[in-house]
Order: sequence, then C-alpha cells, then structure tokens
Amino acid sequence: MADSGTNKSKEDKQLGFIKELLSGSMVSEKLILKNLGYISFVTFLAAVYIGNRFHAERITRETAKVLREVKDLRAESISTSANLMYASRQSEVYRLVKERGLNLEEMKSPPYKLLVNKK
Repeated sequence: MADSGTNKSKEDKQLGFIKELLSGSMVSEKLILKNLGYISFVTFLAAVYIGNRFHAERITRETAKVLREVKDLRAESISTSANLMYASRQSEVYRLVKERGLNLEEMKSPPYKLLVNKK
C-alpha cells in the first residue's frame, strides 16, 4: 500500500507541474524571475553579436570597394605610364615638333660638357 501512496503523490506533482506550465505561472514566476540576470545577460550578448555582425559586414563592403578602386587606379596608372613612354620617344617628339612648326632641329652631334677652371 505504500506504493500506491507514492504513485498518487507523483501523479499529483506531475499534474501540478502541468497545471503550472499551462497557466503560465511557472514560466513567469519560477523560470524568469529566478534567471532574470542570466536572461538579460544572454539578451545583451545577442545584441552585441548582432551589432558586431553588422559592423563586420560594413567593413567587408568597404574593403571590397577600396580594392576595386585600387584595381582601377592601378590600371589607369599603367595606361598613363604607357602613354607617357610613347609620347616621350624621340621619334614621337620629333613628329610633334614638326606638326606644330616650332622650328627646332635635332642635334647632329652628341652633347658635350663644358669644364670651367675655378681659380
């Protein structure tokens, strides 16, 4: 007979647990109030995690934008350097001088250095 008494008390406890769970009093009073600090800490960590995620995505987008800019500027630099090398060739300079009629002539002899004795 002792077994039937313990079975009844277990059933009463289970029934009481189910009633508290369905009514909401267990959730609001026991779980939330006892763990309010922990729940608020977890909420704070979730907010920090979300903010960190947005910050990382923004940095990633800015990095991609800057890398595209660097790539475009590098291509522009190479193009400008090639144009400058072409324009500074002796034959190109000679052609431009003749086109503009500047009355300049190409040197026939190599340049030489003038030495001055200081006394």
